[in-house]
This record gives sequence, C-alpha cells and structure tokens, in this order.
Amino acid sequence: MIGQVRGVLLEKQPPQLLLDVQGVGYEIDAPMGTFYQLPEIGSELSLFTHFVVREDAQQLYGFYTREERALFRALLKVNGVGPRLGLTILSSIAPEEFVRNVLNNDTASLVRLPGVGKKTAERLVIEMRDRLSDWYQTPAAGATLPVKETSGSRHSILQDAIAALIALGYKQQEANRMATKVDDGAMGSQELIRYALREAM
Repeated sequence: MIGQVRGVLLEKQPPQLLLDVQGVGYEIDAPMGTFYQLPEIGSELSLFTHFVVREDAQQLYGFYTREERALFRALLKVNGVGPRLGLTILSSIAPEEFVRNVLNNDTASLVRLPGVGKKTAERLVIEMRDRLSDWYQTPAAGATLPVKETSGSRHSILQDAIAALIALGYKQQEANRMATKVDDGAMGSQELIRYALREAM
C-alpha cells in the first residue's frame, strides 16, 4: 500500500494532479478540498494517499490531510460507493458537514450530493454512523479545515469552478450555466462548486 508521497507538483487540473517523486511522475486524483490547498506549480508537496487496484486499472488517490483520507476510506466500505463516487462526495461537501449529516440521520441533505440517491443516502447513514461517532472528539492529527479562497479575480474563481464541474462529469455549457447561476460575486471557488452542485440536484 502506498500511504504517502512527497515530491514536486508538476501539474494540477481537477480532479488530477501530477507529482514528480524522484523522477517518477505520479498521476493522482484528489478531491476539491485538497486542490484548494495545493501550492504553486514547482513547489514541494506531501500527500496522504490511498492506492486502488482493479483488474483494469491502478489508481492513486491523494489527500491533503489524514482526516480527508480517513473519510474517503470509510466511504469505500459502504455498499455501492466506489472511489469515483467517494471523490465526488468529498468534492461536493466539507468533511465536517458530511459527518454532521450522517450523525444526524440527515438523508435529505445527503441526497443533494451528486450521484447519491435515496438508497445510497440511507446506506451512508446506516453503515457510517458508528464509524464516525467519535469524529469530533478525536480528529485526526494534523487535520485542518479547507481553506476558503479570499483572493483572485472573479473570472479566475469562476473558471476554476467551471473546470471542476467539468471534471466531475458535466458538459462545458452545463457547467457554465450551473456556476454562473449561483455566483453571487463573493463566494470562493469551493463554495461556488458546492452551491452549483446542490442547485443541480
């Protein structure tokens, strides 16, 4: 199991980044919460990782904090939730909010997440409730909250949000419509993506 990688960030295009680890380029998929904490291209970066091996592919997933990776691994244990849906969920909602919804049996909020229907929402609550019961009491060491963007032009923020929506499977025209519809001129990219995804549901 590859649990952590450290190297130089070469590329970042949601949901994938390229990390040079001693001359080897690792393609890593990451949720938007991690993307908003990435340094500039050419900077050194360390990520906690989860390695998935299937018959037709080998995929490395990266996370800025242990907390985010722990939640991703917990999601994968839920019946019907694969890596792609797990990544989409983590890109659509803050870990703390997701955990709160699960612990409060709030399936109405969970079904607003992309790819999560009523049955999946119920399974998330039933199968994850006990695993997440001590989440707030014993957060993972070094865990940090996603950093809200406060700088950058509106155009740049809007384009980042649109690119992320396209990476999540939406077409260019649809992503443009979704992002511009909810843009209030003040939200950062991460908030913009979450509101766009909720509005789409």
